[in-house]
Amino acid sequence: MTDYAKLDSWIDAHFDEEVKFLQALVRVPTDTPPGNNAPHAERTAELIAAWGFDAEKHAVPAQEVKDYGLESITNLIVRRPYGDGGRTIALNAHGDVVPPGEGWTHDPYGGEIEDGKLFGRAAAVSKSDFATFTFAVRALEAVAKPKQGRVELHFTYDEEFGGLLGPGWLLKNKLTKPDLMIAAGFSYEVVTAHNGCLQMEVTVQGKMAHAAVPSTGVDALQGAVHILNALYAQNTLYQQVTSKVEGISHPYLNVGRIEGGTNTNVVPGKVVFKLDRRMIPEENPAEVEATIREVIAKAAAEFKTPAGGIEVEVRRILLAHAMKPLPGNKPLVDAIQKHGSELFGQPIPAMGTPLYTDVRLYGEAGIPGVIYGAGPRTVLESHAKRNDERIDLEDLRRATKVIARALADLLSEG
Repeated sequence: MTDYAKLDSWIDAHFDEEVKFLQALVRVPTDTPPGNNAPHAERTAELIAAWGFDAEKHAVPAQEVKDYGLESITNLIVRRPYGDGGRTIALNAHGDVVPPGEGWTHDPYGGEIEDGKLFGRAAAVSKSDFATFTFAVRALEAVAKPKQGRVELHFTYDEEFGGLLGPGWLLKNKLTKPDLMIAAGFSYEVVTAHNGCLQMEVTVQGKMAHAAVPSTGVDALQGAVHILNALYAQNTLYQQVTSKVEGISHPYLNVGRIEGGTNTNVVPGKVVFKLDRRMIPEENPAEVEATIREVIAKAAAEFKTPAGGIEVEVRRILLAHAMKPLPGNKPLVDAIQKHGSELFGQPIPAMGTPLYTDVRLYGEAGIPGVIYGAGPRTVLESHAKRNDERIDLEDLRRATKVIARALADLLSEG
């Protein structure tokens, strides 16, 4: 029987080392775009080699990465075999992250610590779980010394663009096929389902004209506004569609970027906007996309001017399916809830999240998984994708203990 107190003590004794490891990872930028992520993988492999962890470096071919819109990706797999029989459990965290943006009061690549929190881009999502998972495995091997099963660390670099060149690439190339997996997440809930995401680029083509004689042109911006109004009306209808998954409410649509026009005194001849449609697990992605295309086409056909109408091109940028719970995830949920509630002093609910992640790719490959790791109660508290992203170091410490204990249980049961 596992001595959980000894596991906890090992993590406490090595916690300063774990924090320094996380600081070193935060200090290597992985802004995506542009997506030059191979240097971070090299640094990670170098750091963990000091603890006897041999990282397989799986570089995605340069042209494949370039065609995808990124600069470099090297995914890492660390395999830790313990003996015949038992389960193979993968622990996945992603190193790529959105650029820092403005408004920081701390160096986004500094790993500075203040009031018990470590600040930096990706400090919470999800370089923190490079540390959580690595030190949980180190504690497991030092104390529990499993006699069967295997653990794999998957450190990947394509979550922000959808995961196809991260976990998707490893799975497609049959480089891994674990029995169970845990992906980077937050400490106060174990996530078993998440939304899907459809992103599209809409190009509205009109006809440029001098602003003094606007009737000689076709205003692409006015045409785009007509389409946007139709989409926002559709967005209102989405509120009537509710999910049965706790933690997920209803579908929604966001237009996050608009650009166009040439000058203030010119009727804009071209406008491009990008939309993000979140899909609840119950929705069919093909039907969702078809409906949006139909709404756009109808609105475009309605827009007429004396000089003619608009032309519209719709291009899909991303389609990420929802993560749906697989029946085999129960051992993961049970182990994390048991130890999480004990270490955090409160129930750890199993629920869904409105985010989308690359964990769905493991599920699509038939691998039951959950999302759990170091972090606060909400994305908002972590400042993920905003200025001053941070991780509470006590959450990191306790989450590392939860994962180490859960691994000990799962490997002994296998």
